Amino acid sequence: MSAATLLRDVFGFDAFRPGQQDIVQAVIDGKNTLAIMPTGGGKSLCFQLPALVRTGVTVVISPLIALMRDQVRGLREAGVEAGALTSGNTEEETDAVWAALEAGTLKLLYMAPERLASGGVPQMLKRVGVSLIAVDEAHCVSQWGHDFRPDYLRIGELRRYLDVPLAAFTATADAETRDEIVEKLFDGQPPATFLRGFDRPNIHLAFAVKDSPRTQILNFAAARKGQSGIVYCGTRAKTETLAQALREAGHSALHYHGGMEAEARRDAERRFQQEDGLIVAATVAFGMGIDKPDIRWVAHADLPKSIESYYQEIGRAGRDGAPAETLTLYGPDDIRYRRQQIDEGLAPPERRMADHGRLNALLGLAEAQTCRRVTLLRYFDETPDPCGHCDLCDKPPEVFDATTPVRMALSAALRTEEWFGAGHLTDILLGQMTDKVRERGHDSLPTFGVGRDYDKRQWAAIFRQMMGFDLMRPDPDRHGALRMTDKARPILRGEAQITLRRDTIRTAKSGPKVHTLVSDEDAPLLSALKAKRRALAEAANVPAYIIFTDKTLIEMAETRPMTLDAMARIGGVGAKKLESYGAAFLSVIAGDAPDVHPQRRKLAGRDAGSVFDRLQSVQSDLMRGPVGTDKPMSCSASQLAKVAQLRDPDLPDLARVLGDRHAERFGAAFLDVLRGD
Repeated sequence: MSAATLLRDVFGFDAFRPGQQDIVQAVIDGKNTLAIMPTGGGKSLCFQLPALVRTGVTVVISPLIALMRDQVRGLREAGVEAGALTSGNTEEETDAVWAALEAGTLKLLYMAPERLASGGVPQMLKRVGVSLIAVDEAHCVSQWGHDFRPDYLRIGELRRYLDVPLAAFTATADAETRDEIVEKLFDGQPPATFLRGFDRPNIHLAFAVKDSPRTQILNFAAARKGQSGIVYCGTRAKTETLAQALREAGHSALHYHGGMEAEARRDAERRFQQEDGLIVAATVAFGMGIDKPDIRWVAHADLPKSIESYYQEIGRAGRDGAPAETLTLYGPDDIRYRRQQIDEGLAPPERRMADHGRLNALLGLAEAQTCRRVTLLRYFDETPDPCGHCDLCDKPPEVFDATTPVRMALSAALRTEEWFGAGHLTDILLGQMTDKVRERGHDSLPTFGVGRDYDKRQWAAIFRQMMGFDLMRPDPDRHGALRMTDKARPILRGEAQITLRRDTIRTAKSGPKVHTLVSDEDAPLLSALKAKRRALAEAANVPAYIIFTDKTLIEMAETRPMTLDAMARIGGVGAKKLESYGAAFLSVIAGDAPDVHPQRRKLAGRDAGSVFDRLQSVQSDLMRGPVGTDKPMSCSASQLAKVAQLRDPDLPDLARVLGDRHAERFGAAFLDVLRGD
């Protein structure tokens, strides 16, 4: 069966997303392939679809059990034979996978990289006929990446042993990681490489300066009550206190971090996958492999560690393509903490320098003065036009020539020999006679009191933006004291000017614009469709989006299909799902839908469906013969379905399907229908 046919009939899509088709074809053709695609860009389809086209078994190496089980469940729901060998399997599940492998019916076998260390696994994979290796989250092979998994280093050896093509997928874009993937997985031989555009236009980007951050997060969640969301926190303790605060505010919320017992973590993952409208306050331990497509928002209560981490974490929102929103809070303490993490890390000096560069890029995004999406995508070497719907496009910031106050701040740091942080420097600039200022004699400095044109909050914003421009860095050896970088010297000497945003604390409280999923007119129908989905999901004990994603339900609510044929044209409604759930959702939209024979239901959305209807009409006219006096005779629905799918038949072909007597009565008329006469 062709890729296009499988795309429609199994996965329910009429067309590939941008960039998918070329990747799918390369994998089908057996080329070693590396695809760097944005989170939510449809990576899974790029190995699942080729697995169905190619002969043999495709082994998928994936880092998280929850992700593997989720994808297997989704594939089976779509009618695909898939299984996973994980430590979380029951004995019965493992036996079923082995039986399917031995019978030659399994098409996709998921396993964790750690299983490759088990004796005999490569030999088993060769024996069962593995013909393709797919590697999800391929950046885990990078030894300096925060997601490094040592057993990923065994995959290259497995590829050589099986002598089969390998397709690697990741959303991490930097060249350093790509080079490491090519070296470790492909022995340095460049694979067919696809670097897809990184724009996720359905995600609204917003940053805000911390100003009562717990209240900011609670307000953001309150405006999106009932929607699934993730709040990323910098510490384990904060996940617990913030989850409690969300619950007290009336939300369904739980916490997640790496210090929890394994069973508690699994329970949190299961609840998040299955429950609508649940919020998880989590560290970054929660995330890689979360394949829930209807996460409507992601908030960062603390600044992420790098621009790649930020991109990957916000990318967990809106994977179904429907509108999603983000909010990232940040402040000077975040920046200092992230710098300290880098400087106290075990990475070699060149790696720490690269990490500082990544953090600087994120700070540049946080302090951007024009379209945020342009700033983000320029980091990934793309040159987009302004998006028109990030927070800075919604409400352009007010900027000012900040050369004078920046020079004042740099001078205060220099005159105190760069041994103090922003708080003490602000006291000097404001002329505050604190004990610390008096003890050190800093009231006698030329910079004492020169900054009274700005208040304490404004100076905090100025220092924060100076660090965002990498003019100053906290020095761990000096307990976070701010030291100038070479970038600051031209400004200090009066050789360069600088523009900053006005105190962004004033605008932080308004928050980003709230986007609705559908119009007010369609909202009640969308709610009813979600209720039906929830009921079906609970009955089957599967996550709601396994039935249909938010995006599919939104399209149903907006287009309101009134027949199964129209329902089949909705994105995400494949043949198997149409058969399983089409009538139930049609009844929500159209009331009591007429009963449709199962054989006709299988043809919904295909040309053969309308041919079936015409054959049935002709049969009704000829049931008692051409003049209406013969003994009644009719074909079964199964026979009509077979006839409807014949290509260029003649009377002998019809006789083989219908039998001689039925072919004699209906054959000529059926041929007229099939030929379009």
